[in-house]
Amino acid sequence: MQGFAGFLWLLNLALTVFSAFALFDAAFRREDAYRAADKKTKPFWLIILGLALVVNLIFGILSFLPIIGLIATIVYMVDVRPALRALPGGGRPNRGSSSDGPYGPYNGGR
Repeated sequence: MQGFAGFLWLLNLALTVFSAFALFDAAFRREDAYRAADKKTKPFWLIILGLALVVNLIFGILSFLPIIGLIATIVYMVDVRPALRALPGGGRPNRGSSSDGPYGPYNGGR
C-alpha cells in the first residue's frame, strides 16, 4: 500500500505543478491576445485555472473535482495556449530590446 500511496502523491504533485504552470502562463499573457485569438477573456481563464489549482491542493486525486480541474487545464494547454502563441509576439507583453534605454534603443554612441 505504501507504493500505491507514493504513486498517488506523485500524481497529485504532478497535477498541481501542471495546474500552476498553466495558471502562471495564463497570467503572463496579454489581455488583448485572448480577444485576438477569439478565446474567453483573461479573467475567465485565471479564475478557472486558479480554481483548478486550489482544488488540486485541497482534495486528493481520488476525488472527482481534481479531474474536472485537470480537464480545464488540458483545454487551456491544448487549445488556448497554442492560439495565443500563434499571435505576433506570442501573446506576451512587449518588453523591447535588451539594449533599449529610457529614451529608446542604444545605438553605440553614433
